[in-house]
Amino acid sequence: MKIILAATLLLATSSAFAASPNLTGKWAIHSSIAGNESDMTCNFTQIDAKLTGSCKGDKDIPITGSIDGNKVTWKYDTDHDGTALTLTYRATLGDSATLAGNVEVAPYGVTGDFTATPSKEAGK
Repeated sequence: MKIILAATLLLATSSAFAASPNLTGKWAIHSSIAGNESDMTCNFTQIDAKLTGSCKGDKDIPITGSIDGNKVTWKYDTDHDGTALTLTYRATLGDSATLAGNVEVAPYGVTGDFTATPSKEAGK
């Protein structure tokens, strides 16, 4: 009985890890925040449930984030006209390897939507 229980736990654990998405690579991000459309490219590196890398709009900005099942969160600090901003992205990974969710701009509390797809430049 103990062997069956141990085998079941091992299979369940390995299935959970196998089902975890791997987001490492370049992603094309399209955002709509308060009526403003923007595009940027993010280069993600995933190690276990930790997400690091950078996003590039006007400049490269380091990001930090996490992955929990199919839920992905990342954020970065930037500034606009001298005002410090933190953008936080929260998304769900869809079946077609796309991310969709919302983005919040602090300290203003402005929100918007975004989509992300693996970049066609992934091999570059």
